[in-house]
Amino acid sequence: MTTRRFGLSRTVSFAILAVRLCVGRTARPEEPVSIDVTLNDHRFSPSEIHVASGKPILLRIKNEDATAEEFDSSALKVEKIVAAGASATVRLRPLGPGRFPFMGEFHPDTAQGVVISE
Repeated sequence: MTTRRFGLSRTVSFAILAVRLCVGRTARPEEPVSIDVTLNDHRFSPSEIHVASGKPILLRIKNEDATAEEFDSSALKVEKIVAAGASATVRLRPLGPGRFPFMGEFHPDTAQGVVISE
């Protein structure tokens, strides 16, 4: 009878170890790639942002203008107001290949850009 318990105990121990190994190897979220974007004279710089497909992106937007601007993109599903002289962070989900336009909602004629995912 002690042999049976030992065999069962060892089987349970191996099962627990297997579960721990699987749980320990779960995918960790990728660190986003940070890209600095400046807004000056109601223009984004860079206005063309190239990113790798499938990677999370962090846009750090610095508004050097004397007025607020709204970073707006229906393609990226993002709206973010950046106060005058302030900075803001915009997190982008991993994108598939394509072009994703954005603009400054308050100055759409000049504040324009595109994220190009390749």
